[in-house]
Amino acid sequence: MNNMYNTNKITEQLITWYGKHKRDLPWRHSKDPYKIWLSEIMLQQTQVDTVIPYYKKWLNKYPTLKDVAHASEGDLLKIWEGLGYYNRCRNFKKACDIVLSDYKGKVPTDFHAFIKMPGVGEYIAAAVLSIVHDKSYPALDGNIMRVLSRFMKKKTLSRYNKKVIYNHICKWMKFGSPGDINQALMDIGSQICKPNQAHCYKCPLENSCRATKTNLPESYPTPKQNKPIPNYDVVTGIIWDHDQFLILQRNEMNHLGGLWEFPGGKMKNGESQSEALIREIKEECGLEVNVKSKIGSIKHVYSHFSIHMTTFHCVSKNNTIIKTTQPYRWIKPVQIKDLPFPKANHKLFSILNKQGWHV
Repeated sequence: MNNMYNTNKITEQLITWYGKHKRDLPWRHSKDPYKIWLSEIMLQQTQVDTVIPYYKKWLNKYPTLKDVAHASEGDLLKIWEGLGYYNRCRNFKKACDIVLSDYKGKVPTDFHAFIKMPGVGEYIAAAVLSIVHDKSYPALDGNIMRVLSRFMKKKTLSRYNKKVIYNHICKWMKFGSPGDINQALMDIGSQICKPNQAHCYKCPLENSCRATKTNLPESYPTPKQNKPIPNYDVVTGIIWDHDQFLILQRNEMNHLGGLWEFPGGKMKNGESQSEALIREIKEECGLEVNVKSKIGSIKHVYSHFSIHMTTFHCVSKNNTIIKTTQPYRWIKPVQIKDLPFPKANHKLFSILNKQGWHV
């Protein structure tokens, strides 16, 4: 029999390997669906080493799903601050509210009910239900898709090939713990079968892997060509009223929604920094300002674009009557620690802490 289809043997190899070599991760010490769900939400598009301290800090403050449901979105975003992709946090809060109100605080065990929760797609549902309840749902993340595309020698991850991969893992799950199989494949993908480097000699699937036999496993699947990301020049202003300054809260439907920031925005072609800042502040909050001293510039890269942000001290020309539909506050520097700000702003705070905050 072709080794690739000896499902019983392969499953045994995977489970044995996982038992010996699995990563010691904090969420793997629990079968609490809330904790597993939280870990999978945090791990979306974020590296494990980055997630671990956030996961521990979150559970220290919100040890149960009920605690999340009773917390304010602002407090949750503050804990999440710096982890990025803030919609994950807001959707998790909404989903916990639904679980508490509609499911008596019990995370749904039915796949189709679970994926209806905000922020829960097929991958999250499959990962949680397989790990917690050993339900046979392959959790097809990037790591697992790469491992199986090499194992089965699939050049493309077409819809058809993804279905073939899904069905193949389902066969393995008939002979072993679905949760362990998913996690074993995740670990192989992250530790051994990497995008640009496959350490085949370490892999329990080596003898059955068709891509290994080509001596070019890294060519499966065909790598995507990364497109260059745009860069935007941004100006922001710290508008002072005595010892307080103005901050605005971003619309929760937009990028970085729910976080606080200084007024400002993108520069237009032909504008000086001062001209752009005066225009943006007028448009955002109805204030006419004098632009004073430059504080500094920072660079920050997001997933789909980057910014070069320059910030200035500003004062209002006549009054501090705000005309905006956005929530706003006048705060003192000491209050920054209580509110969630984008990571780019924290780079600016570091400059201000060295220079001194006032004009």
